[in-house]
Amino acid sequence: MAITGANRHDSMLVEPILDGLAPVKGRGRGRPRRRPGKLHADKAYDNKRVRRYLRRRGITARIARIGEDSSERLGRHRWVVERTISWLLAFRRLAIRYDRSATTITAVATLAITVICARRLTPKDY
Repeated sequence: MAITGANRHDSMLVEPILDGLAPVKGRGRGRPRRRPGKLHADKAYDNKRVRRYLRRRGITARIARIGEDSSERLGRHRWVVERTISWLLAFRRLAIRYDRSATTITAVATLAITVICARRLTPKDY
């Protein structure tokens, strides 16, 4: 999660978020993965800087090209993002943004994510 001003473009946050990912222990043996295999993104992320960064990290880019590709191809993956954002915006304090402090917004967003994850757990999970 990253909190920034509303006037900052989303593509500027690709590098810090992917660099900050914690290792993911997959199935089987071996070292935990430090990067995702693919990145699905809409046309807002179609620029040379993002594509060069993904190529350098060895991440397959699934980004719709501006003026060429239809965004509908990413529909199934995009729906997951939109659904998650709607879950977050169900918390009024995040949707309306009463607070201007980044510390407060980060704390409220962290609590909202924790509540969302706790609701998704079934009794057998804990």
